[in-house]
Amino acid sequence: MNKLFLLGTVVLAFTACGKPVPIESVESLVADPARLKELRAQCKTHHAKVGDAQCNAVAEATRRRFMGGGTPYTPAQAPAPEASAAQDKAP
Repeated sequence: MNKLFLLGTVVLAFTACGKPVPIESVESLVADPARLKELRAQCKTHHAKVGDAQCNAVAEATRRRFMGGGTPYTPAQAPAPEASAAQDKAP
């Protein structure tokens, strides 16, 4: 019984020491490209150490910087048929 109590105390002590590290927000990473680059390298080499939440924020910030405001693609409109017919009749 004493061994079980001791083991539970040791496990509790180790889990209490592991405070969650606050992650940097996507907006702050978009505004600071140097920090974004640094964290991208850390996520690439030490993903488990950095953590999923921070690496997901880094990926989203990278996407936002690359895509910008996310303007949707709008293809060029074909000219109206009347306009092309008028151009063909011109001398």
